[in-house]
Amino acid sequence: MTDKCALIVGAGPGLGRALAHAFGRQGLIVCVARRDGDAASALAQEVSRDTGTPAHGLALDARDEDQVAALFDQIEADIAPLEVVIFNAGGWHQDSIVDMGADLYRKVWETAAFAGFLVGRQAARAMVPRGAGTILFTGATASRRGSPRFSAFAGAKFALRALAQSMARELGPKGVHVAHVVIDGMIDTAGVRARFADHIAKLPDDGLLAPDAIAQTYVALHAQPRSAWSFEVDLRPWCESW
Repeated sequence: MTDKCALIVGAGPGLGRALAHAFGRQGLIVCVARRDGDAASALAQEVSRDTGTPAHGLALDARDEDQVAALFDQIEADIAPLEVVIFNAGGWHQDSIVDMGADLYRKVWETAAFAGFLVGRQAARAMVPRGAGTILFTGATASRRGSPRFSAFAGAKFALRALAQSMARELGPKGVHVAHVVIDGMIDTAGVRARFADHIAKLPDDGLLAPDAIAQTYVALHAQPRSAWSFEVDLRPWCESW
């Protein structure tokens, strides 16, 4: 076990949960943050029980600048120095551009892009003085392709990818590894199975992205020696059309 911390912002029941367990198994103290503080606490208890690593559940609206700054200050002062910060917040939405309201577009952008800036900035402020650390952003198919009815989500994910590129180029020479992971396919969660049951019924058993398998790539990115850092990795099931 180390005296360093991994923070997962957007620690939901799918990939966020898998990431928390994966980095807990690496011996890092785990902090999980999401708007639902009770759910975050429950996940932290699960991670601590299953991995034997201290874990903390923290309530956070990542769109709020003051809350993000306070969270980072709390972790750095009271828990452990941040070794890994993962921005995994969603914001997925599908709607026609004709029908979409401005408030909804703004909300998706704030959740998937602006919050990424707030989290990434605070992570950089913590890591740059130490000359070390890993910042990972979760992307999507929409990070590269604006499909019909995905104008809000694609706009936000394009922006997040650009943020990650800019940060990687600025912070890499300062010893901080920034990477962007494109999740090109559906993640195997209960919600996805319920929403897309008819489509999933036509897929092979391993036709969805397994959260634990995705998390292995995040751990591998953090473990990369700085003589051979990746900026971007794309992940998809073997049967996914791309």
